Amino acid sequence: MKKMDYINEIVSWEQEFEFFYPVKVRFSETDMFGHLNNTVPFTYFEQARIEYFKSQGFMQDWVKPENETIPVVADLQCDYLSQIFFDEDLRIFVKANSIGNSSVDLHYMVKKADGSICLTGRGTIVQISKRTGKGVSWTEEMRHLFSESKKSVFK
Repeated sequence: MKKMDYINEIVSWEQEFEFFYPVKVRFSETDMFGHLNNTVPFTYFEQARIEYFKSQGFMQDWVKPENETIPVVADLQCDYLSQIFFDEDLRIFVKANSIGNSSVDLHYMVKKADGSICLTGRGTIVQISKRTGKGVSWTEEMRHLFSESKKSVFK
């Protein structure tokens, strides 16, 4: 497996994931060569990220019109490790790798049904004010939820 600079050691990194979102590759997501189009993993990351945030209770507040804060993607990257084809079952794993003042560095791991890793990725999400566009610190409760999810992941 190629070396990704955001992964120190693949075996322990892989074991740190708990949350995943299942996906079946749709025909419309493949290209003329029959494999997953290179833009689709970012959509998968988004789906899994939203479900992860929902599981933490964050998304429900962010979508309220009266809520002051929203999450924005500051950066996102994907490493393609093996081809993915139509109708394959995938698990899109997400974990909070590190928590900043108003940001969180999320890591992604995509596994095929046979357990092999076919994609990895990472991205920074920043909580900002809808009014000012500036970063807004995580609340103590949010920090606690991120920390608790990390505790349940790091054995």
